Amino acid sequence: MATPEEAQERTLELLEQIVDALDLDAEIDVVINDDAVTGTLEGDDLGLFIGKHGQTIDAVQHLATRIIQRDAADGERIRVEIDAAGYRDRRREQLEQQAEEAAEKALGDEAPVDLPAMNAAERRIVHQHLRDREDVDTHSEGDEPRRYLVITPVIT
Repeated sequence: MATPEEAQERTLELLEQIVDALDLDAEIDVVINDDAVTGTLEGDDLGLFIGKHGQTIDAVQHLATRIIQRDAADGERIRVEIDAAGYRDRRREQLEQQAEEAAEKALGDEAPVDLPAMNAAERRIVHQHLRDREDVDTHSEGDEPRRYLVITPVIT
């Protein structure tokens, strides 16, 4: 069974190996918070670690999660988050802005608006951002990796 401390140590080891393999100059910090182990990289030139459209950082996060969950007890879930140079916050802001623009377009056109394909975590951000709005609904369509979100105006 992986304890949060073991998950923290394994995440740190993984990030150190990746940073070394990519020959990056980065400070690595891995902390345990309420419901997750969070690994953060800070430094110059972390674009290679983040990757095009966040694909590399998402893959590293998925890999870290798989490593941690492999040793977890049945039903135990330790969430792992990986961030680099504030990428996750910037991406969240972009997604929320995109969601607002799509919601306004859906209302203005009185028609559903499809957002580009995105991963489950990004779709969740959009769903959560718009969930309190009573003038639009959201749902996902399609199959991975081309699953996308649809924002539909609520006509009353």
